[in-house]
Amino acid sequence: MYVVKSPLSDADLKTVAEALQGALVDLLDLSLVAKQVHWNVVGPRFRSVHLQLDEVVDTARLHSDTVAERASTLGVPPDGRAATVAVSSGIGPTPEGWVKDTDAVKTLVDALGAVITRMRERVAATGDADPVSQDIFIGITADLEKHHWMFQAENG
Repeated sequence: MYVVKSPLSDADLKTVAEALQGALVDLLDLSLVAKQVHWNVVGPRFRSVHLQLDEVVDTARLHSDTVAERASTLGVPPDGRAATVAVSSGIGPTPEGWVKDTDAVKTLVDALGAVITRMRERVAATGDADPVSQDIFIGITADLEKHHWMFQAENG
């Protein structure tokens, strides 16, 4: 069904649509991983890690909405369904059950690292195709890298 016509060429739209969809999936999964670990973290640094995890959730949710709305703006229907996230995310498996605080931090360092790597690829892929979407990816990457730094510093 035709609803919104993109100003981008078909080739550029394909590149940007794939980047936006991939970013959406990664951000949704990142929010789920961080919330799962948030609920299950234990250890002497429980409170600080618990609160820090919610900051990642908030960032991922905010940016996932921005990415989905950018896709819609370009006439691409975003797909954030659980099944799509499960098969498309670049984040590895999340531990189940209680998670020691040091393991929680490592889980987030790994998850953020995976998303950042893929986000940087999207920055590169969208530069010529759509600088507006590229700018969104740059902002997201900066925010995620800040979280990544802070979690890395947690375990020294």
